Amino acid sequence: MQTYFGTENFPILDFAIVTAGTFDGVHLGHQKILTRLQENCLKHQGESVVITYHPHPRIVLNKDYDLRLLSTLDEKIRDLEIFGVQHLLVIPFTAQFSELSSEEFIQQILVEKVNTRQLLIGYDHRFGKNRQGSFNFLKDYTQTYGFEVEEIPAQQIDENAISSTKIRTALLKGEVQTAKEYLGRAYSLTGKVVKGNQLGRTLGYPTANLEIADVHKLIPADGVYVVQVTFDNRSYGGLLSIGSNPTVNGQFRTVEAYLLDFQEDIYDKTLTVHLLHLLRGQQKFAGLPELVTQMKKDEVQARKMLFSRK
Repeated sequence: MQTYFGTENFPILDFAIVTAGTFDGVHLGHQKILTRLQENCLKHQGESVVITYHPHPRIVLNKDYDLRLLSTLDEKIRDLEIFGVQHLLVIPFTAQFSELSSEEFIQQILVEKVNTRQLLIGYDHRFGKNRQGSFNFLKDYTQTYGFEVEEIPAQQIDENAISSTKIRTALLKGEVQTAKEYLGRAYSLTGKVVKGNQLGRTLGYPTANLEIADVHKLIPADGVYVVQVTFDNRSYGGLLSIGSNPTVNGQFRTVEAYLLDFQEDIYDKTLTVHLLHLLRGQQKFAGLPELVTQMKKDEVQARKMLFSRK
């Protein structure tokens, strides 16, 4: 996959088959569009193009700095490549860009820069200033600019349309299995291992304190999770604690991973943690002995859950 940051160096393609959107999470609804994109490319011998935006438009337009996203830009690029996208165009979303009308977006981006021959959009996709552009709007311009447009219906589970918003809501409740069902894979966090307060080590449970670099990456609800941890092409079962460690009056929210049957020094390593199950919410115990007793119970339960997956 070729990735372009901005339209300046985007190549002129003979038959570009295009979709556009934020693609936060690259969930099953997005995957339905991407699958159709590949089908159309094979049918028409075209080249697939995904147009996305960075930063997320809501952060720019609404100054929604508290917005939490399912995907960092690097994660989005990785996931789109997995689905066979040939060309990824990342448009810097600025206040100036947001002023483009829907027709200007069609003319300046879809036609002049990308040479779109077919356009696929999701059932609820909107574009252009004030989100005026829609499927019906696009149909009015297909003859003028010589491209076809196709609307992809919603992907549903139990009669509920999948959306990034619903997945964010589930994760903020700790409902990682619902998120997995909508994403088509376990939700993951990637972070660098940094020095913590060393409390886990003194309790017999040395943890990897993860620094999540992207401030907009969504951290699920506080609690203890069963996880699968990957790094250096290796994979380990484990536990993940998210919270402020109230038993020791912690003041800051941390993300700490405990890898089962693992003893190595992994400071400065980058880990990816896949959240499989929520064991329990964050709790404040009477003291450290009670905390350790519960940690032992968590480990036993985690081993049972991980063993049952094999």
